[in-house]
Amino acid sequence: MTENTLQTRRIAVIGGGPAGLMAAETPRAAGASVDVYERMGSVGRKFLIAGKGGLNLTHSDPFERFVSRYRGREREMRAWLQKFDAEALREWARGFGVETFVGTSGRVFPSDLKAAPLLRGWVRRLRASGVNFHVHHRWLGWSDNGALRFVHEDDEREVHADAVVLALGGGSWPVLGSDGSWTRLLEERAVDLTPLQPANCGFEIACANVEGWSEFFANKYAGQPIKPVVIEWHGAKGETTRRQGEFVVTANGVEGSLIYALSAELRDAIAAQGSATIHLDLAPGRDVERLARDLAQPRGKRTLSEHLRRHAGIDGVKTGLLYELLAKDAMQNSAHLAQAIKALPLTLVRPRPLAESISTAGGVRFAALDENLMLKVLPGVFCAGEMIDWEAPTGGYLLTACFASGKIAGQGAAEWASRSVSAPPAW
Repeated sequence: MTENTLQTRRIAVIGGGPAGLMAAETPRAAGASVDVYERMGSVGRKFLIAGKGGLNLTHSDPFERFVSRYRGREREMRAWLQKFDAEALREWARGFGVETFVGTSGRVFPSDLKAAPLLRGWVRRLRASGVNFHVHHRWLGWSDNGALRFVHEDDEREVHADAVVLALGGGSWPVLGSDGSWTRLLEERAVDLTPLQPANCGFEIACANVEGWSEFFANKYAGQPIKPVVIEWHGAKGETTRRQGEFVVTANGVEGSLIYALSAELRDAIAAQGSATIHLDLAPGRDVERLARDLAQPRGKRTLSEHLRRHAGIDGVKTGLLYELLAKDAMQNSAHLAQAIKALPLTLVRPRPLAESISTAGGVRFAALDENLMLKVLPGVFCAGEMIDWEAPTGGYLLTACFASGKIAGQGAAEWASRSVSAPPAW
């Protein structure tokens, strides 16, 4: 098919996040007519929120280490990233005049740390290239004649397209548009899905077989960070993981970067066993023997809390945790207390709801997609981003994979639309 013929072909992209915008950019550059349909009043809302504390665009990990971050999906992600990796993403951002730098943790940020300038420049370039944006359009599925159905300001409309890219996100942060309602629409079309689950999420806890913190502890310490701390976790196969960092006490449990890093394993353990127990080292850098000696020193008239502060460096929320989780007799025994400070057990009983999680696991199975991310049961319909069944920790890995999948799906849609097929897609 000639380029002029491709210009008569129409591609619909449903979803205006990074995956959707990248899926729009690629076929438009090839000359196709592209329309982006977004449920919310503007595109890229989750992208903007993610950048509030500094946009973590990608990561500087070497390629194979980068690939290893995609738990259980290394083979598929290697294929994606071979087409658009972290360095390609940084070069792409540079095309908007956005330089990036590598932080001390290896994470990559724009020089000004902001998401808004990059998003504005991107949307401006897409509009200038001829991409059409349609906001406040909620996708309802397909009509009997194969048209895409949308509702816009209480009116339903139908749209015909030669290829479609679905970039509808997962189920986290539904207030920003990705509520997972698309799962029913695809199930009705016999698309093979894995149930959506929270990823990079917080957890609810249990103390002494009672779920949640005591009212006193929750009221006093919710929102406070615990740092530095090491979490030790023993997996189902006997492997031991130790990570140092910080997390935050919530009204009913724990959340934060250190918890998110282990959330996939913890979530799966809870699903299999009903709970998962982690051990907290509240005094990294001090061994248990030293702690026991220091805590065995005479306390005099000092309170136990003051004794812990002076001789173990434990105070504030860490002291509160010890009182919350230990029996009174253990608090009075210096040897037992030292052991607890180095390995304080905390039982997690359930992940927080999907709507509160940073990202989503589950979605369209890879077996339901071809190498161009086209649905095998719906030829001409492609998927991109979080709606596909993969997950990754925070650190730039999520965004990188969304960009890569959008590029692949967009290229696939352009190639599909360029075929000389006179009959409309059989959706």
